[in-house]
Amino acid sequence: MKKVLFLSAVLAFASCKKETTENPDTTATETYSEGESAEAKTPEALGKDIFEGKGNCVSCHQTDQKIIGPSIQEIGKTYKDKKGDIVTFLKGNADPIVDPSQFSVMKTNFPVTQAMSDEELKAIEAYIYSNTK
Repeated sequence: MKKVLFLSAVLAFASCKKETTENPDTTATETYSEGESAEAKTPEALGKDIFEGKGNCVSCHQTDQKIIGPSIQEIGKTYKDKKGDIVTFLKGNADPIVDPSQFSVMKTNFPVTQAMSDEELKAIEAYIYSNTK
């Protein structure tokens, strides 16, 4: 029973709409709504969801043009070329290397990124690098 609950919790966390029912023989049966999958998102897809959603990064960073902050492409290229660590920066533990003049604006967002898990921050990093030419 504990394994079934644990499995249910893990799959529910993966944002998959799933119903679990328990048979009298204590084996779980699962049904999925049409068009939905039990597959977890790729890190890039999760990163995009966070970037455009709860992270609200998209309000300052666009894919290929500077708005308030540097573009996603510029961020990825600079971190790749300088062997920087995006996750460490988003945790507030590294100096800015892309556009230091905008650091005062970016650091106001650190409470948001610092509240994120390592998995979420690595997903954002994967999303940024997936947009780098």
